Amino acid sequence: MKKSKIIFWTATIIIAIMEAVMPISTWIFAPEYMTFGTRALGYPDYFAYAVVIAKVLGVIAIVYPNASIKIKEWAYAGLSFTLIFAFISHACVDRNIGYMLMPLAFLGILAVSYIYNQKNQNDGKV
Repeated sequence: MKKSKIIFWTATIIIAIMEAVMPISTWIFAPEYMTFGTRALGYPDYFAYAVVIAKVLGVIAIVYPNASIKIKEWAYAGLSFTLIFAFISHACVDRNIGYMLMPLAFLGILAVSYIYNQKNQNDGKV
């Protein structure tokens, strides 16, 4: 397996775990914590459920190899927006540096996934 493909799948799996698997697991196994983070930021409870559904759909689009390029682009954009706005929310509301840096770290990993997805598509590997 080529280095660029390994980097792409490593970054993409990290994103899939953090942006889809963990929120769905929380929803299924610990629903009482589903709105814990969003409620602390002042968002209504239904917002957490909408964000989780959108993130899961975005991750599916990124991971599914036969998804169209446009769908993947929208998925990367949507996940980027959620991470950017998570940073902004934490910066404005609780100002906890750990909470502020976490979305930026995952935004960086998402960027690596996106860059290597583009590189692999141009090389005809994904």
